[in-house]
This record gives sequence, structure tokens and C-alpha cells, in this order.
Amino acid sequence: MQPTPRMRRGLRIRSPRRAVLAAGAAVTALLAATLTSLTFAASSSATTVPGPPSGWTTTYSDSFSGSAGSGVDSGWTHDTGTQYNGTGCTAQYGTGEVESNTSSTANVSEDGSGHLNITAVNSGGSWTSGRIETTSDSFEAPAGGEMEVSASIKQPNPASGVGYWPAFWMLGAGFRSSGAGTSGTMDCSNWPSAGEIDVMEDVNGLSEHSGTFHCGVDPGGPCNETTGLGSGLQSCSGCQTGYNTYSAIVNRTNTSNESITFYLNGNAYYTVTESQVGTSTWQAAVDHGFFLILDLAIGGAYPNAICGCSSPTSATSSGAAMSVGYVAVYETSGSGASPTPTPTPTPTATSTGSGGGTSCSTTATADISADCYRGSSGSISVTPASGDTSPSGVDGNQAAQLTNGDYLEYPGINFGSGSRQFDARVASGAAGGVSGLVEVVLDNPSNAPVGSFAVGNTGGWSTWRTVPANISEVTGTHTVYLEFSSGASGSPPFVSLHYFSFPTS
Repeated sequence: MQPTPRMRRGLRIRSPRRAVLAAGAAVTALLAATLTSLTFAASSSATTVPGPPSGWTTTYSDSFSGSAGSGVDSGWTHDTGTQYNGTGCTAQYGTGEVESNTSSTANVSEDGSGHLNITAVNSGGSWTSGRIETTSDSFEAPAGGEMEVSASIKQPNPASGVGYWPAFWMLGAGFRSSGAGTSGTMDCSNWPSAGEIDVMEDVNGLSEHSGTFHCGVDPGGPCNETTGLGSGLQSCSGCQTGYNTYSAIVNRTNTSNESITFYLNGNAYYTVTESQVGTSTWQAAVDHGFFLILDLAIGGAYPNAICGCSSPTSATSSGAAMSVGYVAVYETSGSGASPTPTPTPTPTATSTGSGGGTSCSTTATADISADCYRGSSGSISVTPASGDTSPSGVDGNQAAQLTNGDYLEYPGINFGSGSRQFDARVASGAAGGVSGLVEVVLDNPSNAPVGSFAVGNTGGWSTWRTVPANISEVTGTHTVYLEFSSGASGSPPFVSLHYFSFPTS
């Protein structure tokens, strides 16, 4: 097969899918002290681009803040049709995918709430979708430094997903002969030598993900083309129902053995190094600028290899979208050690990134002020906790009138030898029949809760009570997420939080 960008893939091992139970409407009938074991996966929108880690700078970002139905801004250009123009470029982008990409807002548009949606549409057996790339191809880890490329993405969630192939990836600048997108030309014969880094791919609606590096020659070579050097598909529970952060860091600080590490929500899951492929091959594939690509392909070599079929099928659902909350590129000059990306919450445009608390214990058995959160989702309002007395070491503020989908992040909470209880100081002036869950989740907002309790009207927003809940035993140090879930229609507020603790087992 003619070597062209994104030629995929050898056979992968499919990971088992994990069912996620959502809190249902029956939650609204639970009383304040009711204990529950319902599982909830955080589902929050993504519109705020996280600031750079200490010592890094943000070199590019897009939070897709256009009006509903608008197209992407001038920082992006469309690839339309079924192939690139230029030297060595073959049909179906060389991958066997069957969609025709368009610039129509039916396929690529912003939703007015801080998301870009790339939607695959079947019209009488003919599929259309979207593929966009940055006009800039200068995103590069500087010599001796690093580059992080990240995006917050909710994967498509079709009822029948055979053939769906969402991706966030980048190609070396050497693929471009002139211009960008359909208006430019490519030198596809430079694949894979000029480098390709696939930050996120999934196929067939499996709620999985993979990261892959392509280099050298095709077929074979040090990157085992056309498969590439990759993680294979990894389980990704919640990746179709909420926004997750997919990242790759190109690290050039070790000049004798540079590396690329792939992350999901700040957790590294795969690394490839210069020593694996050789210096000359690595430098040709990595040590230069890249352009970024977002697309939702339909059919092709990768989904076909996993399903053992020719995709899409007649049952494949039309109209599912890959939704992108932001794309960001960060760089560092390389002085000092590389920080690992932290799990990036996906807050709304009005969310505060930090509660600003000053009395912030990280001991689980101590009272922890609600305003000590360091990340959040939702429009979090910090106000005085009127009507309540603050115990020693607790700020006098509340996270007020929390609603369905909100969460608060508290990093570095030390549970020591263990705790099996969660106590929270809460108040609620919710309307009759409105209640919800306060859930404790560890380390990743998409993980299953270790415990929860339901709360309804306590007598008013200034009427406080301490509600206990049993949790699975927790030891050691963790990032704690308090997640708020309600089945009430319209997502009205149902609880305020003043402080909480995890008493010793």
C-alpha cells in the first residue's frame, strides 16, 4: 500500500468495556441521611483551558468559544474530500476510511457552550464527517526542552459504533509542501519518516483509547510500520460519557535519549524513547515542528482490524459526535525536571479554578474547608457559610448551592492507616422533591465512587447538619473529588458544603 499519513493498523487486543451506572431520577426521593452505593461517572463540560504548569508557557490554545452553529476560527483549516492533494497521496487518506470530509457546520461546528463537535452523518449509505488541522505547523519541543499537547475530548457514543474512528493527532511539518488543508498540498511520500504522534484514537465505540508513534520507513522499520509503536487499545471507562484529557509530552531534556510519553487525565500509560528507534530516525521524526489534527473517520484499517469486519455496517449509527472542549500546547525551556500533567478537570466557562481557601488541611481526619478545592467543574460560588459556626482550622466559607454535574477537587489528602467514614457539613434549601448525591471519588473524576450519601432539604440554605456516610476503606494519599449528582430535571441546586472529614476507621 502507498505510504500515506495515518496508515493503520495491526491487530490490537480489545480491552473489556466497563459498565458505568448513573444515578437515576429515583435519587430525588431519597432522604438526607439515606446511605447509597450508586455509581456515578462525572460528566461535565469542558471550556476553560488550564493554565501552564510552573516553568511552562502556553504557546497555543483554543477553547471553542464561538456561537452555536459557528465554524472553527482561522487557526484551523478544513481537509475536505477523501484524500490529500500532493505527491504520493492516495485515496481514502491511505487508511481505507470511507467518509467524505466537509467544511459544513453539519459536520464541524461549535455548540455555543465551549465545545467543538465533529459529527459523522450517514445519508443513504454515504457518510460525511469532519477533519480539521491547525494552520500552524510550528508546534515543537525546543532543543533541551519539552512540549505538551493536550485536548479535552468526549468520545462519540453511538448506539452502534462499528467503524467510528475518532482521533487527536499530529503530523510533522515535513508533510506539507505548501499551505495547509485542502487549499495546500502535501508530500505524503514523507510518511512515516517525518513523524506522526497519535495522542488519542479509539475505534468502534468501545470506550477505549490508544497512543501511537510512527517513524522510519514503511513497511517495517524501527517503528514496526504500518502499525507503529503504540500502547494498543486501553480501557477508558467514562470516555464516551464525559470529557477526559488526552496528552502527549515530547521530552528533549535528555539529549542522549529523548522520549514521548502519553497520558490519560495526567496518568502516564505509554512511553517511547529515542533509543528504541535510533538517533537519526528519531531526529527526522521528532525534532521539528508539527501541526495538529482533529477528525472523526468512519471505517478503515484500524476499526476493521479490531472488529474483524468491513466497517461501517448497515447498523452503524449516524449522527454521533466527537466533542472537544479545548486544545492546548505548552512548552518549557527544559530547565529542571519535567512535571507530570495532572488530571485536568473540565470546568465550564464560569467555573473558578480554585476556591482560594486559607485553612487547608490535607489530613483526612481533620476538618477540610470546602473552599480549599484546587480544581472544579461547574459554576462554583464561594460565599460566607451563614448560619453555621466554623470549628478550629476551618474557613468560614461554603461552596454554595451545588448542582448536578459539579465537582470539587482536593489534592494530596492523606488517609494514613485508613478510614471507612465520610462526614460532611451540608445545608439545603432545595425545593420539595429535589435532592441528590454527594459522592467521594479518588484520583480521577471518572472513577467509581468509594461512597456517597443523599441529601435533600435540611430546612433552608442556612440550616446546617453533619451527615455521615460509610465508604470503602481508603489508605494512603489521594486526590479527593467530591461529586454532586442529582436526577432532578433542570439541574436545580440541591446542596451547599461548608467542610468535611474522613474519621479514623
